[in-house]
Amino acid sequence: MIHRRQHLAAASALALLFVAGPALAQTTAPSISVAPVGATAPTAQGGANAAVLLYNSVDPRKSVIAATGELGGLEFHDLDGARRAALPGGETYAVDTRDLDGRPVLAVLDRQAGRIRLSAFDFATGQAQAIEARPLMLGYAGEGLCLHKSPRDGSLYAFATGGEGQLDQWLLYPTAEGKLDGRLVRRLHLSSEAKYCVADDASGALYVSQEAVGIWRYDADPEAEAVPTIVDINRLGRIKGEVGGLAILNGGAEGNYLVAANAEAGDYNVYDRNAGDRFLGAFRIQANGADAIEGPAGLFGLRAPVGPDLPSGALLVSDDRKVGANTRVLSWQDVVAALKISPGQAAPEATASKLALVQATMETQPVEHDGDAADDPAIFVHPTDSAKHAIIATDKKGGLLVYDLSGKLLQDLPDGKMNNVDLRHGFKLGGKTVTLVTASDRTRKAVAIYSFDPDTRQLTSVADGVQATGLSDPYGLCMYRNRKGATFVFISDPDGGVRQWKLLATPAGKVRAEKVRDLKFDTQTEGCVADDETGALYIAEEDTALWKLGAEPSTGAARKAIARVVDNPALKDDLEGVGLYAQAGGKGYLVLSSQGNNSYAVYRREGDNAYVGSFAVIADGATGIDGVSETDGLEVTSASLGAGLEAGAFIAQDGRNVSPPENQNFKLAPWSAIAGKLGLK
Repeated sequence: MIHRRQHLAAASALALLFVAGPALAQTTAPSISVAPVGATAPTAQGGANAAVLLYNSVDPRKSVIAATGELGGLEFHDLDGARRAALPGGETYAVDTRDLDGRPVLAVLDRQAGRIRLSAFDFATGQAQAIEARPLMLGYAGEGLCLHKSPRDGSLYAFATGGEGQLDQWLLYPTAEGKLDGRLVRRLHLSSEAKYCVADDASGALYVSQEAVGIWRYDADPEAEAVPTIVDINRLGRIKGEVGGLAILNGGAEGNYLVAANAEAGDYNVYDRNAGDRFLGAFRIQANGADAIEGPAGLFGLRAPVGPDLPSGALLVSDDRKVGANTRVLSWQDVVAALKISPGQAAPEATASKLALVQATMETQPVEHDGDAADDPAIFVHPTDSAKHAIIATDKKGGLLVYDLSGKLLQDLPDGKMNNVDLRHGFKLGGKTVTLVTASDRTRKAVAIYSFDPDTRQLTSVADGVQATGLSDPYGLCMYRNRKGATFVFISDPDGGVRQWKLLATPAGKVRAEKVRDLKFDTQTEGCVADDETGALYIAEEDTALWKLGAEPSTGAARKAIARVVDNPALKDDLEGVGLYAQAGGKGYLVLSSQGNNSYAVYRREGDNAYVGSFAVIADGATGIDGVSETDGLEVTSASLGAGLEAGAFIAQDGRNVSPPENQNFKLAPWSAIAGKLGLK
């Protein structure tokens, strides 16, 4: 696959305007007036920049408004607006909340210290208590903050925005002491100041208001491709000047909305999230015929009943007026009634992911080259010394790499653009039995052939000169050793061709490749694996299916699709790497990279190769090893690799090595963790 690792600045992404949705149409409808139903007491020592509603599910009428008061800290109000308590914390300027383990957790931006502060609120006492394990320093003052709870794995993230276009994503994770720690996992950048953001936990969408440009939508998953979509833009769209605060009121399929402060116009725009963020209309906040908001700032939406005055939830609007800054409360029912739209249902519960979720316990050093460089790993299992197991992997911009099982680089062999790699033991060469390693050499359009020394863990070329493939671009590769001891290699090209060679030793102690079969697929293939015991060959046609064929040259082109993209919702193209977890008696599992949704599908080795489930590799905040995404090549082994890996291991290329942002690498997870989550034997 041609890997697209993009981090688009807003300025360059303006080209998206020409394909953007109906929100950018310039016809104008008159605004509709909606009156507030309540307000908090003015802040004690500063402006009103942001507020959230802490929902009390036991008694919604005892829900609490938490509002930033700058030097006055985070202020807590009853629904009638009376101030009940405050939590000091530098210069509080933004706030968001999520429920975590049955309690509201608050994240506050402290601009004075340039940090994120974390606290938990107790409805019984009406107080909040700091719970951060250590100061989470941004490295800049900050302008805004929002939280996101991942629908994929339930992880809690904080996004912080800055005056120079910063957009940083932090993973917040629990410590053994019951506190929260944080780790920077993704750093995006806009071309100018971004002050407000909001994320939807159900869909995983992140909206960011770039004041001088407009509203962008991102995928909030840190492993997702960082390509923004424009929702609305000032002057050319529905925004008159600068865009302000954002809020989501998710009422499900019948009413799911984004609200944005069109500050200069004095309006609040409403967009239909169920229709590609289509502009629906705008309203003004007025009381007694006059605008009730003097200094539009942050917004917060809650789509749940909160007492008789707020039957469909609330929209909080921070009014950063010069005198008497406070938070205004609107009934969401009043807003949707004025706009003649449906309020939808009560806030939908986030659907738990059906994926089995595991964490990597090791990652290799990043490859030397940037961009899409790392691709495919193979695992060398030392027959007698567990300290000498190794990973052989490709840097397709440089050559072959050898790592130990701690991820340390042992050899960097700059031998050309090697795309895929595989190995087989037991090859007779020069009077010795060697481990043979082959790679698809895109520089020479050849089969690269090496021997691997089990003690020095070094590769040495043993090719009998350049072993030309005759292919347009040698791409995917896998090896096969049959029961008679013959060794073969398969290489694919982007045109759908797959060629098979038999590897033969020469009297001079070299290896040559003799072509024995050609196969043809309709579209591009890359990932493949051969089963030496059963004689089966599995090839992934990226956009279509995982195919099963015979690995022997005499078996011809007959094939069977064991997994089609269109038939299994768990699969999303491209289908990439394939690995075999072989067990005794023909049992075991096939593992397939479903690159389009950053997961791995598992099929039985035996019988009709039935699908048994999918898993994903997610971030581990405590160790700092991020998740795995955009995987090209993978490998799996059932051999014991030592302590913690007694049942073998899974290793995959990480196409987005985001935490910290580095060149691509490879990550390893114990097979026992995968088997446990999927209920495998």
